[in-house]
Amino acid sequence: MSPWKTLFRYIARQFFIWCTSIFLAMISIVFMLDYIELIRRAGNRPDATLLVLFEMAALKQPYMAQQIMPFAILFGTMMAFWRLTRSHELVVARAAGISAWQFLAPPLSGAFLMGALVVAVFNPIASVMQASYEQLENRILRAGGEQLTLSRSGLWLRQSDEAGNHSIVHASGFQVDQRALNNVMILFLVNDQLLGSRIDAKQALLRDGSWEVHDGTLWEPGKPLQVFDKMDVGTNLTSRKIQESFASPETMSFWELPGFISLLDASGFSSQRHRLYFNALLARPFLYAAMVLIAASFSLRMQRRGGATLMIAAGVASGFALYFLSDVVFALGLSASIPISVAAWTPTGVTWLLGATLLLHLEDG
Repeated sequence: MSPWKTLFRYIARQFFIWCTSIFLAMISIVFMLDYIELIRRAGNRPDATLLVLFEMAALKQPYMAQQIMPFAILFGTMMAFWRLTRSHELVVARAAGISAWQFLAPPLSGAFLMGALVVAVFNPIASVMQASYEQLENRILRAGGEQLTLSRSGLWLRQSDEAGNHSIVHASGFQVDQRALNNVMILFLVNDQLLGSRIDAKQALLRDGSWEVHDGTLWEPGKPLQVFDKMDVGTNLTSRKIQESFASPETMSFWELPGFISLLDASGFSSQRHRLYFNALLARPFLYAAMVLIAASFSLRMQRRGGATLMIAAGVASGFALYFLSDVVFALGLSASIPISVAAWTPTGVTWLLGATLLLHLEDG
């Protein structure tokens, strides 16, 4: 085996060991904080036992792991290069004619591969567990609420009115600008279980506190079918509640998102949030690789620039700056102030440019 292949494997091993160690430490801390926060939120709710809350915290961790991973790669790469620099192994490698860009190849390729595996394999698992977490949170900590499902058969919505009566609404589509449901069927439930009556109508307009149903028929047990021109049906829904009742993009896997985005567009709903999340997933492998460049720019020449204190401070500052930039740009994307692709790829692009610029400035080849 050539010396370069041996060095490649050695640096890659150091990279994975440090990234894994820091990731496990970070996810353990996050798990404990999430568990404590769930206990605080639960208060005196009878269903919120410590075991159930522990299960909720565990279900949430795969999603949190995806958020933590870029920072684990950042700090793990910094620690790996810090160790190699302190032991003078990189000095020997430089003396042998190996440039910084060559021994950056193992962590760069490893980070990109990790990103691809996270998006393609780990994300579908995390999305299922996040969906289970949100269902438990809605049932135990939020005491239920509106439930909305969108499928190729149309829109299914479970709602309630001010009196606490529950009903199920089905429609072929929703016109956001007119706040109107088309081809509506409303099933009224008795004791939240049995069918009490049914309305079929061409259209239902969402007003303050009610649906204004037009051109429909009302069926009730033991009574003849009633035809009506207009009828008001109570609801506690608003347009914003309907939009927010959809499954969050975090509960949908990378492979399911394109189809669901098409359903949203076909049904007249905004797919902005889901498109942004999908594009952010596409950018994730490149973001992981960009973290390696940022880490290397602070740690390769550490001995010349103030030691571990400066390295840690620079890494923490870089992590906070990236987090702040991502939040700001994503907010602009959600509000449609900037295109979705720009919002999703800007943090990754800025990180790549900053890391490459710093390395080109600090390194002599």
